[in-house]
Amino acid sequence: MKKLHYIIILFISVFINLNVLADATFVDSFDVANEEDEPRGLTFNNNGTRMYVTGWRGDDVNEYRLTTPFDVSTATFVQTNGFTINSDPRDVKFNPDGTRMFVLGRGTIDRVFQLTLTTPFDISTAVAGNDNIVTFNTNAQETSSNGLAFNLDGTRMFIVGENSDFVNEYTLTTGFDISTATYAGDDERFFVRNEEGSPLDIDFNGDGSRMYIVGWGGNDITEYTLTTRFDVSTAVAGNAFSVATEDTDPAALAFSGDGTKMFVIGDVGNDINEYDLSCFYGVITGNCPDPTVNQEVLGAIEAQTAAPKRIVQHVTTPLLNRMYWLRRYRNEDKLSNQNIKFNFSNSMMSSLSKVIPVSNKTNDALDKLSDNWSFWSEGSVSVGKVDGTAFSSPKDINSNGITLGMDKKISENRLYGYAFRFGKDDVDIGTFTSLNTNSYSLSLYGTFPHDDKKFTEGIVGISSLKMYHVAQGGGTNRTGERSGRQIFGSINYLTTYHKEKFNITPNGRVDISYTDLSEYSETGNSALRHNKQKIETGKISAGFTLSDIINFNTMTFKPNGGLEFGLDFSPSSDATYSYVSETTEYTKSIGQDSKNIRANIGFDLITENGFSIMSIYERNQSNNAHYNTFYLALGYIPYEDIEYAMSLDDDKAVFDYTRNFNGFDVKFDTGYDLFKQYPDYEINLNVSSKF
Repeated sequence: MKKLHYIIILFISVFINLNVLADATFVDSFDVANEEDEPRGLTFNNNGTRMYVTGWRGDDVNEYRLTTPFDVSTATFVQTNGFTINSDPRDVKFNPDGTRMFVLGRGTIDRVFQLTLTTPFDISTAVAGNDNIVTFNTNAQETSSNGLAFNLDGTRMFIVGENSDFVNEYTLTTGFDISTATYAGDDERFFVRNEEGSPLDIDFNGDGSRMYIVGWGGNDITEYTLTTRFDVSTAVAGNAFSVATEDTDPAALAFSGDGTKMFVIGDVGNDINEYDLSCFYGVITGNCPDPTVNQEVLGAIEAQTAAPKRIVQHVTTPLLNRMYWLRRYRNEDKLSNQNIKFNFSNSMMSSLSKVIPVSNKTNDALDKLSDNWSFWSEGSVSVGKVDGTAFSSPKDINSNGITLGMDKKISENRLYGYAFRFGKDDVDIGTFTSLNTNSYSLSLYGTFPHDDKKFTEGIVGISSLKMYHVAQGGGTNRTGERSGRQIFGSINYLTTYHKEKFNITPNGRVDISYTDLSEYSETGNSALRHNKQKIETGKISAGFTLSDIINFNTMTFKPNGGLEFGLDFSPSSDATYSYVSETTEYTKSIGQDSKNIRANIGFDLITENGFSIMSIYERNQSNNAHYNTFYLALGYIPYEDIEYAMSLDDDKAVFDYTRNFNGFDVKFDTGYDLFKQYPDYEINLNVSSKF
């Protein structure tokens, strides 16, 4: 009796586990019979808001709009392409930007048709006429072509058919231009008849490490593993997933942008059947691939690894700017420098502004500098881009922040100070993923002269990071939060050579940092678990700065520019991750070493009444990325009879100006509500005198 009890428990456990591991789950279907009752080809645009179906009955391409991306239950018919491309079309595909459409036809001969779209992914803008359509003949390899696919950059094209039952490979010297296509040869093709006697379509996973063939022979989808990505000659057959329950005679296959949904055309029901996949491209039960087959997953891992290095750069640059500014004005007796602030919209910063007074009239004389602190601030906005690779999505980067500092001058050339920076780093990864990082950094900096022309500058600091990771659309919704701790340091050695009013300052700098990112688990479909990650960075830089002084009647103009070469010696950082639903761990080594060139140009404009403007534009170019950063600063050195201050009072920015004119006190102040949708403006003018 006990044995029977254990057998029943074991049976139930196995049944439960099999259901947990069932990767493809039917969701819904969409009928296309009104537009095409012999559907054969299926594809989507990049973000899943448009779906395209072709078939040999209508001899056209039909376009549908989806109000919810990659959800066929929300599809509505929009239009056809407006003219017959070829009798008996069998498949349809687009290049990544949607400006070219490819149709596989089985008319008089088997051919691929290439059409130009004047509006991306709008098939009504396909240019008609034989002179506007490029064709490529595949009849020599296959006379019953059914399925068409490309690799990621369009330099390889694949066609499968039911006459020869081969996957034939073609090489394109120009990506997605079939006029440059040539047959790769018999040695590069792959025979699929052993698994599927009537192959109807072909597709690949995100990185080309797996191939999928759908057909009528078994009413299923066969998965193949490719030892060399997108090289079908290296394919090894695996298991198959049956779709017969939903519809027999499957005719076409497509995946969502992130590989968490699968779509299969049913020829009997003339419908599109939608399936949820529990992991990326996980068609076969219990056979989940490395998550980085999804380009945006790898892009997100790279972005999290790169963010700490970028944050260190944004923290140290304002401090280097401050020390450079102080060297230029080390003989002045007013050293407060209040710069324009960008995106000053954090509640913590509003509170901090009450602790650190943002006031410009501080040091009254050079001999009091050892007793008083100078306050300064600087804001920056940076826009950058990291190019994508064959297996990782491109990244658009927007960074901005505000630095508040205070420093004390010990002697004419020696000082030390403290600075606090709040920064926001927003990265858009591919189409569906974003990584937003808030950082809070506290730094100690100082400059130490060897003589009047040679200096060593040092910076040490710590940062707290909070990352918000969102992947939304493409078939999945995943979110996660990650924290990090960072310590960093920088040493800069420089010397200055003078020639009248012209200066050249060569320098050499070393930057290092260590960041510890916490483990975290995502929530949502195909959620991932990320282990702790340690990121070490190191960089050595050398360059020079040029500056000049041009005097006019009422102002002084000081142009400056610089060039710096950097060599990154950061070691690779290992990122370890797994599916939340599985125990198998994967590790990806993310390389960080690179070379970069940083150039900047700017100017100081100082008027005789004390106003000054500083502007710097900086371009940072590395192996596959670039950043454009803009700094803008306003300063003012007041006369003794002038008092003014800039401050934040709750959410209001306030500017006060007071001056005595021949016994009359003139006071002018303004106020502006920073964060209201409809801000209030306030201007007051007061004139008074004592009799």
